[in-house]
Amino acid sequence: MDYRVNPGGCLRGQISVPGDKSISHRVVMLGAIADGVTEAEGLLEGADVLATIAAFQSMGVHMEGPDRGHLRIEGVGLRGLRAPSDIIDCGNSGTAMRLLAGLLAGQEFSCTLTGDASLRRRPMGRVLVPLAQMGAAIEAEDGRAPLHIHGRSLQGIHYDLPVASAQVKSAILLAGLYATGDTCVREPAPTRDHSERMLQGFGQPVRVEGAQRCLRSVGHLRGQSLRVPGDISSAAFFLLGASIAPKSDLLLEGVGINPTRTGIVEILTRMGARIDLLRLREVGGEPVADLRVRYAQLRGIDIPTRLVPLAIDEFPAIFIAAAAAEGVTRIRGAEELRVKESDRIAVMAAGLRTLGIAVEELADGAIIHGGVLGGGEVASHGDHRIAMAFAMAGLVARESVRITDCTNVATSFPNFAELARTAGLDLEVQTS
Repeated sequence: MDYRVNPGGCLRGQISVPGDKSISHRVVMLGAIADGVTEAEGLLEGADVLATIAAFQSMGVHMEGPDRGHLRIEGVGLRGLRAPSDIIDCGNSGTAMRLLAGLLAGQEFSCTLTGDASLRRRPMGRVLVPLAQMGAAIEAEDGRAPLHIHGRSLQGIHYDLPVASAQVKSAILLAGLYATGDTCVREPAPTRDHSERMLQGFGQPVRVEGAQRCLRSVGHLRGQSLRVPGDISSAAFFLLGASIAPKSDLLLEGVGINPTRTGIVEILTRMGARIDLLRLREVGGEPVADLRVRYAQLRGIDIPTRLVPLAIDEFPAIFIAAAAAEGVTRIRGAEELRVKESDRIAVMAAGLRTLGIAVEELADGAIIHGGVLGGGEVASHGDHRIAMAFAMAGLVARESVRITDCTNVATSFPNFAELARTAGLDLEVQTS
């Protein structure tokens, strides 16, 4: 499936983006191993989350839904999972695979995790190393999937993350639920804290000691009723589009603004974007707001490295913002982008050059010279966020932009094309 975006147009009106993908994964996982029933509203029904749901269903967890964002989970308790009868397929979801590796390492059975071709290329070593230190037995060729997990008793560790990663942190903390003693993770820079917040909500205390997060398993979790806020990573593309397209004025309702996720808002604001946070409130233990964004002429900046972990998934949108801005934008300290669903530095740089933008690719980022975007065909390499970012670039391109291989947009934003058209993007979905 490809996208074709015709130039012109602007984004106006009022929309709601799908539920937060990171939170949705964690709701399914913790609800499955909790005692009692968990009821979730606003759950993302993208392919990644559906893969996590299927994984736990294969291990004996009964779930009803998801149906229009509602999911009912009948938890089986920490020790209630059963060995799956087949290999668990995580699809395209690195979150599912890394977090499941931690959660399943302490079970009393063996299982195998695999995924699509893209996921099997992504490195898992950063998760496997600390889990091995906890006593986990996981076999993987060259540190990549498939992962053959042989559940066994685990021991808590104190681990210093070499690279800031919420997925690795979360995998260790989930393994800590099955470990004896304290499990502590120290991170070199702040990362999203959805796991810590949700563990607390399900009844598992997490101690926050500066840059360190520690837990000692209490042996059980309690089912919860909660609502998943809108995903700021999905909202990012509309924040981008409305910022760069003249006459835009868009309201995004009920978006999660967890402070470990708002790097995109701060970066765009530093570039001159007009983003207002309205009706601040709390939903399910997470801060939420309505975001109003209006067109503004952006300017290039040097992006502070401290903001990189707080916007790591939103950098495809930031690359486009930089291309549409006046002046030069410098991105450093973002080497993590090279091991996402694609090498996002290389793929974004190549796509921008196709559209006539000068880009100097760096090992850990890029130098982007803002200019006028032309038209052409851009390869997304099956990366959902790159496909959506270049779709928004079409708003200000001089000619139409065709983005190839967009099927994986369904992993995080199943109704992206429909919602984008509703807001004013002239987008055609092409199948062949």
